[in-house]
Parts: sequence; C-alpha cells; structure tokens
Amino acid sequence: MSKPMTKTQLIAALAEEMGTDKKSAGSALEAVTALITREVSAGGAVTLPGVGKIYCRERPERMVRNPQTGDMMKKDADKVVKMTIAKALKDSVNG
Repeated sequence: MSKPMTKTQLIAALAEEMGTDKKSAGSALEAVTALITREVSAGGAVTLPGVGKIYCRERPERMVRNPQTGDMMKKDADKVVKMTIAKALKDSVNG
C-alpha cells in the first residue's frame, strides 16, 4: 500500500488539475475544508459528488471496558464524524 497524499502534494495536484498556481489551489482547499467543517459541526451533512457524504452522528451513552484494568465504565454520549463512500468511487476502485 502506498503512502497517503500529503497536503502539499494535494495542493500541487489540485493546482495542476485546475490550471492555476499553488496559492489559489491552497486557498480553494482551505475554503472547502472550512465549509465542510462548519456544516458538519452544525449537525448538517455535506455530499461530495462522486466521493461520498460526510455527516455527524450521535452515539448514545454506553458501557465500555478499560483495556488496562478490565473494569467496565460508563462513557458519556458523544458525536462522531462519519463518511459514506459514493458508489461511483467504490466501483472505480474495484473495477
């Protein structure tokens, strides 16, 4: 398995794809990231066509085991960010 693309590599590839400079591509990436963060933090969801859907899900209060001691303890309800991968992306990877 290859290494994941770094932010610098992503910006360079985005700049090349857009036919623009790295500064503009970096600004575009930061804007998209901020928009997704703001929307998901507010409880909404963002669909990236061809990639997937990013959303926030609430997990209820539950009992968990402390791996060090083996004791059961109560974990408060919390929120977790999830992503559902689009069928188009799954098909392109598998086919």
